[in-house]
Amino acid sequence: MKDRIVIATRESKLALWQADFIREKLLEIQPGISVDLLGMTTRGDRWLDSPLSEVGGKGLFIKDLEEAMLSGRADVAVHSMKDVPALLPDGFVLPLIGFRADARDALVVTGGKKLEELPEGARVGSSSLRRKAMLLAVRPDLRLLPVRGNVGTRLAKLDAGDYDALVLAAAGLERLNLADRITETLAIEVMLPAAGQGALGVECRADDTRLIEILEQLVDLEVAECVIAERTVSAALGADCSAPLGAHARRGPKGIHLEALLSSADGGRRLRGQSDGLEPESLGRAVAAQLKDQGAVELLESLDASSGVP
Repeated sequence: MKDRIVIATRESKLALWQADFIREKLLEIQPGISVDLLGMTTRGDRWLDSPLSEVGGKGLFIKDLEEAMLSGRADVAVHSMKDVPALLPDGFVLPLIGFRADARDALVVTGGKKLEELPEGARVGSSSLRRKAMLLAVRPDLRLLPVRGNVGTRLAKLDAGDYDALVLAAAGLERLNLADRITETLAIEVMLPAAGQGALGVECRADDTRLIEILEQLVDLEVAECVIAERTVSAALGADCSAPLGAHARRGPKGIHLEALLSSADGGRRLRGQSDGLEPESLGRAVAAQLKDQGAVELLESLDASSGVP
């Protein structure tokens, strides 16, 4: 039996909240063990001057945590599932996916205006290509400006007048007791969430079988299957988590209902797919095939070419 588990975590307030939340859940099911946090500053935290899509994507937040697990300094890492690449490196697994909060995106506006009420040319902060493309599809007049940093840093920039509005994950604001900052929770029809958004995942080494057994006790099967279906769309398309791709699954009368949307960077071209199924990976591949039939591979290649990705 393991008597100590070390969680590698970034040191932002949201990352620490998530790590401490999982710590408490582990203590509930394994009351005789100790669970400690190993705070880390990752490469993604240090490189704040450029959009993530230009410096290596959201995997930059995860690589250092994985290196801590490989070196034995940590046993697990807790992630927001929307930030986890669709394909993990060899030697790692995600035995726990669950605890999904609101998967939608939230608009935070100085003055409390909703999306349709923002003045022409309003400055909206977001470094997500997905959010930018989906906003431009409904409000092509908006000025989408990059913004980096943790939730508190972004809100401080908004309050200082650097932006007129921000788009953030509703789940993160709720977990930090900042739900009162939400001006409008954006409908899924307007802003399809990123794969895995709102859910937590715990990563560990694939050879740590005892730890995997412990973590599997906390799995929420319905959440896990929905997230797996969403992530399979990204994996089947070969798209990383910085692509303008949304995917959202939920339980319905026919099993899992999955929809996905891939957009051009300006929101002018939008490819949609949706289907129902019982097996999440098969469903994800089927929806990805619908997008491919509409030209998804070529669209992703053009996005890579325009961003300078080799």
